[in-house]
Amino acid sequence: MAALPLPKYALEHLFLFPVYPTREQYQALTGEEPPPFDPTRPAQYWRDPDALKSPKRVVVYENVLATDERGNPKKGPDGKPYFEPLALPKQEAATVNIPYKKGANEPSSGLPDILPPCRALQEDEELAFDFGGIVVVRNKNFTSEEQVGFTLADRELLRAIARKLNVNV
Repeated sequence: MAALPLPKYALEHLFLFPVYPTREQYQALTGEEPPPFDPTRPAQYWRDPDALKSPKRVVVYENVLATDERGNPKKGPDGKPYFEPLALPKQEAATVNIPYKKGANEPSSGLPDILPPCRALQEDEELAFDFGGIVVVRNKNFTSEEQVGFTLADRELLRAIARKLNVNV
């Protein structure tokens, strides 16, 4: 069963870990000072608190949105976005790397962000591109209920506007 009873919802509902958009939010939510930003690493707004417990040097996350070298979501053979594995050294997985964002010319890595790992999709969920190329989770149970084109109410509204503008329809 899908996570939410909606036709589509944001990818963030699948994230395994909290995302901290700013250094201030990280400190407010965790009570800890974020580590200094390392411009040699990509920005990372999440952390896996259990990563350091791993006996291995690298932690592998199976479901991370596949992106190209610019950070844009990739399209699979079916034209839809997809997940791919991500391997990170356990030290990097356990710490955030949040830029200071105090000025427009501050140093940054120039690399795409390290996206948060997601839980696996359930059988009635799929990734899809929404308006503007945003990746969303589509609930397959709602496919027959999605509106395509104009509804009867839309047509009535358009007719009322046309009458008001003295346009013959």
